[in-house]
Amino acid sequence: MPKIKTHKGTKKVFNVRKSGTITIGHPGSRHNTGDKPASLNRNKRKRSSLSKADRNRLKNII
Repeated sequence: MPKIKTHKGTKKVFNVRKSGTITIGHPGSRHNTGDKPASLNRNKRKRSSLSKADRNRLKNII
């Protein structure tokens, strides 16, 4: 049976921690940030973690 290849687009977006949790950036933080409140831009700098259901769904891809 062949090996499962890593999905390269997914690999660039997600980050897997040592504990197994998967982090992803917030949407809406790439451009047009001057029109958004500064507090919103600060909060979007932090990474967010995926839910357990999404983690199980993406386990084979990453």
